[in-house]
Amino acid sequence: MKRIGESARTLSRRDFLKVGGTGLAAAALLGVAGCGGGGEQQAGGVTELVFSASPDDTGSAKKLVDKFNEQNKGKYKVTFRPGNADTGQRFDQLRTQLQAGGENLDVILGDVIWTAQLAENGWISDLSNRFTEDMRGDYLPGSVEAITYEGKTYGMPWFTDTGLLYYRKDLLEESGFSGPPKTWDELKQMTEKVLQDSEIKFGYIFQGANYEGGVCNGLEFIWTHGGEALDPQDSNKVLIGSPEAVAGLETYRSMVASGVSPKAVTTYKEDESAGAFLNGDAVFMRNWPYVYAILSDPAESKIRPEQVGVSELPSADGEPGNGTVGDQPLYISASSKNQDAAWEFITFLTASEQQKLRAVEGSYLPTLISLYDDAEVRAKVPVVALAKDALKNTRPRPVSPYYSDMSLVMGKQFNAALTGDSTPQEAARTLQRDLEDFIKQGQEA
Repeated sequence: MKRIGESARTLSRRDFLKVGGTGLAAAALLGVAGCGGGGEQQAGGVTELVFSASPDDTGSAKKLVDKFNEQNKGKYKVTFRPGNADTGQRFDQLRTQLQAGGENLDVILGDVIWTAQLAENGWISDLSNRFTEDMRGDYLPGSVEAITYEGKTYGMPWFTDTGLLYYRKDLLEESGFSGPPKTWDELKQMTEKVLQDSEIKFGYIFQGANYEGGVCNGLEFIWTHGGEALDPQDSNKVLIGSPEAVAGLETYRSMVASGVSPKAVTTYKEDESAGAFLNGDAVFMRNWPYVYAILSDPAESKIRPEQVGVSELPSADGEPGNGTVGDQPLYISASSKNQDAAWEFITFLTASEQQKLRAVEGSYLPTLISLYDDAEVRAKVPVVALAKDALKNTRPRPVSPYYSDMSLVMGKQFNAALTGDSTPQEAARTLQRDLEDFIKQGQEA
């Protein structure tokens, strides 16, 4: 099973760097795994830590672990334990380990949607007094929000991605437009004009299937209309039945109903969307940063990078739209016997020097704001400059310990609204009721 934003193609991060993109979402695989070692002391007083993470095809994570071990020889020894590349299987394994006491876990590379459930169960440490408010200002706001639960921070942002709007810059210019659409209405108007002026088949393509990517897309329409799924200040308050959320789902549905998007988009995931756009069949596409890299591969794309622009998503009012944040943060297991050592390792990994190495050698988008203006990073990872503005407006999916259940029903109802099997109003009412039920059942358990 592919993670959201993961490409079926086999381009490695090193390949992505060679063709001028990031490959971030395609290879940002998270991991938990491993046995043995956490909290143990070797002879001579060396503190052992287990870093449970994803398989790393770039070698950059292992390189940083080795660097940390060398710098702290005789003091710390970190063992890098890559786990299952499948997000669901990895989370199931992690949960099993933590329920059993989590004795073999110290530092965990996680997924942004895990934060609330891990925190609610007391499985990860509250880092609020370590990752201070002053420090948080150096990081992308969406990345900080994504590791915050009930006012406390439970992780450190390490790398990120987000939903972006890709557009055919050449076709827009030929039709008299000087830049990308700022509103959804402008996107529709531009589509109509470009389809009249060219032989392009489709206007806007995105991920509308009933799965996690469809949840991301549906939420983006809700956010860009001023709506919310849950109250950001009170995760137990459901807002998805609000007029703003309904308006977002109405615009979502209108993309297919008006012909701006093909009916097939209701079954599209990342690969189908990218395939149509790279084949030159669409004016606009919503997708993750990795697609920009593929534009430079003649075997994969019929269009060239110079024909394509990238921007933040449109919105209802013309303000920058909100793409879904796809952060991979670092957590400390609450059961770790070496909390201070684990924190020292995390601060090493997230420091500017290490994030820069991961960007340049591994093609991971950094979470430190300053690196987006770094000349070497911008030169070697071109999509960093393109994604900079969009990353300032990212939003996390609902932060709730019940998110896994919520996601299933949101995927179903968003897709039903898109296909016309339910009206946007019906979908929003159903979700308001179901999400409230999940919260109520969780509180009573």
